[in-house]
Amino acid sequence: MENKNTKDILGDKAAYLLEHTWTAIDKKDIHLPSPHIIEDIWINSNRNNQVLRNFQALLNHGRLGGTGYCSIFPVDQGIEHSAGSAFAPNPIYFDPENIIRLAIEGGCNGVASTFGVLGIMSRKYAHKIPFIVKINHNEFLSYPNTYDQTLFGTIKNAWNMGAVAVGATIYWGSEESRRQLKEIAEAFELAHELGMVTILWCYTRNNNFKVNSIDYHTSADFTGQANHLGVTIQADIIKQKLPTNNGGYLATKHGKTSKLVYEKLTTHHPIDLTRYQVLNCYSGRIGLINSGGESLGDSDLQEAVITAVVNKRAGGMGLILGRKAFQRPFQQGVEMLQSIQNVYLDNEITIA
Repeated sequence: MENKNTKDILGDKAAYLLEHTWTAIDKKDIHLPSPHIIEDIWINSNRNNQVLRNFQALLNHGRLGGTGYCSIFPVDQGIEHSAGSAFAPNPIYFDPENIIRLAIEGGCNGVASTFGVLGIMSRKYAHKIPFIVKINHNEFLSYPNTYDQTLFGTIKNAWNMGAVAVGATIYWGSEESRRQLKEIAEAFELAHELGMVTILWCYTRNNNFKVNSIDYHTSADFTGQANHLGVTIQADIIKQKLPTNNGGYLATKHGKTSKLVYEKLTTHHPIDLTRYQVLNCYSGRIGLINSGGESLGDSDLQEAVITAVVNKRAGGMGLILGRKAFQRPFQQGVEMLQSIQNVYLDNEITIA
């Protein structure tokens, strides 16, 4: 992978993304990531000293250490999809050690994976890079396939292996969402008691969120509300997909919204749509990290850097990128991770 700077990678999209300004939600009203985020934001919360220490440890690690930004390397696709679909493009990642090695050599703040992946290597690596244990998954071998998140282990198990944080998914809007809400709210409460940071994968899922062939699962209004539900159960970091459109509430005629969401608080620009996601995370008090998405081949680097630029300029705190990094040769994966980290290290790339 050729070493390029951010503008070179963005190509003809550079001006559109780097020169955009937006004033409807004044940037002064957004709490931005900073080296002092624990003292500025979290010291006022109900999180105990152990949580604050582990949060600081996560934010201090890797190439982004001390900036307030966060680069997390996640690998749970072996369960969420299948090990074959995830690792066949690069079979070295059937071995959990290589997952952790890529996170370390890629300069990430932490590595997020399953109980099994992190547990089998915990004595060797738990003190070398912050562990984030993903506690629930959509098990995809059952036939017919169903979309439901099931707990795969206990919070105590994650704590025993030395994890600094736990992650979980809720499918907001699904028939199972209220059960998942209760399970994860209780799990996060225990995680906080034991001193672990909590990260919520805030996804929407309902067949009725597709209208006239348009998919609103990643609309800014739906994902924004999913974020608002996630911070309500005291997630410390929200992981969300980048918004691709808007108007989910309007198209489905579902729930309540305001015309001001569409006429004043958002535009069609991806940075503005993502700013609305940040706004729903208590105006940035809870950090938003966006998903890097699936690997599509040659366009992966540009798409990953675009996502990082959009996230940072919207007021988010980082990226969580997996398949784009591990479904390619190891060194290329390292360079991919560091290319997105370079966006957050570039002081000339600021909030829009």
